[in-house]
Amino acid sequence: MKTFPQGFIWGAATASYQIEGGAYEDGRGESIWDRFARQPGKVYKGQNGEIACDHFHRYPEDVGLMANLGIKSYRFSFSWPRLFPEEGKFNPEGLSFYHRLLDELAAKGIAPAATIYHWDLPTWLQDKGGWTNRETTDHFVTFAKVLFEEFGNRIYSWITHNEPWCAAFLGYAFGVHAPGHSDWNEALIASHHLLLSHGKTVELYRSMGLEGEIGITLNLSPTIPATDAEKDIAAAKRSDGFSNRWFLDPVFKGKYPADMMTLFENRFGPLSFIKEGDLETISEKIDFLGINYYSHNIIEDDEKDDVLKSSVINETENVTDMGWGIHPASLYDLLTRIKEEYTDIPLYITENGAAFPDQLEDGRIEDLKRIHYLHDHFAAAHQFIQEGGNLKGYYVWSLMDNYEWSYGYSKRFGIIYVDFETLERTPKESYKWYQKVIQKNAID
Repeated sequence: MKTFPQGFIWGAATASYQIEGGAYEDGRGESIWDRFARQPGKVYKGQNGEIACDHFHRYPEDVGLMANLGIKSYRFSFSWPRLFPEEGKFNPEGLSFYHRLLDELAAKGIAPAATIYHWDLPTWLQDKGGWTNRETTDHFVTFAKVLFEEFGNRIYSWITHNEPWCAAFLGYAFGVHAPGHSDWNEALIASHHLLLSHGKTVELYRSMGLEGEIGITLNLSPTIPATDAEKDIAAAKRSDGFSNRWFLDPVFKGKYPADMMTLFENRFGPLSFIKEGDLETISEKIDFLGINYYSHNIIEDDEKDDVLKSSVINETENVTDMGWGIHPASLYDLLTRIKEEYTDIPLYITENGAAFPDQLEDGRIEDLKRIHYLHDHFAAAHQFIQEGGNLKGYYVWSLMDNYEWSYGYSKRFGIIYVDFETLERTPKESYKWYQKVIQKNAID
């Protein structure tokens, strides 16, 4: 029996665009994901989040399922277009849904953990350049200020951004996420402005004297050289610089990694969007780091890649439905590295989970692979804690099957099954297993 520390926070996570629906209610405006989903070929079967899991209407049932599960904390995100549907227009009705949700959580004794930005930028901001426009950082602070003023005495755990790497590079360099651009220059600018808006928001939070904690969530993946060859080792280091250090170093060291600065400047010219004082702002002290971990990346040298000269090898054995290799030991390695190289502040796993092709049969979903996945990752986290690691909580991704971005509704990460025709919810076997873990605060 592996017992977790008393007070360890067991939770589950979701995101606004992936579950809420209610796209045309209470004055919500359009997000970049609404627009992106309408572009032919961008999303599986052209599916969108206009209804999603209809959490906007079904939140009492969903919070009831959370309470039955026994989680201590629920991580969700705010929809920016609900609050600011048009330029210069604040929509007070947009706040009402979140007050209702928080009322329900409070009634069940579940602590909210709020993500300010989980990728649903209003399109009116994208029309002005989105995250490539430095002014967006100020609009973000305005958005955050409203949230802090309205909910600062109801929410004590705040995450500025979810996975800025994805928002910047999947959205602006690789074109597979909204807004769907393919421009590395834009992506580098966006990555900086996302981090700058984070730092500005932390400064704002501090200035308001609120009682609570604020941090950021980064998606981090250890990069493993495919072979012992020097060229693969170098490729893995470049990939690590791109995926991990490009965000960790500014937040914790107040500078971008020198090797990546050289690489990007040699390829794209001076990074003049980095202004004096920006890195001091970005490295404003945070109270915790949220880590989203799913897999590690096996990297080989690849001259065909004209920027990083490296590529990820697609694994074929022991993978999830996303094709991601299952490597719980890499979670332990990652947590240990963060502790040794970056910070000893509290850490939270803000997302970890797996997609599998779940089937509803006779009213049950026997998702034993997901149970094994979670068990082994919980064990890796436990090992880190046993060795003195400052891990305070673990949020399973996801509470329920939902809109999986460009994969539409074709990938199921939830511990609750959602029938997307009827929207009926059915707890999976992993839900029942997790329920027992929370009750015991331990795994076998």
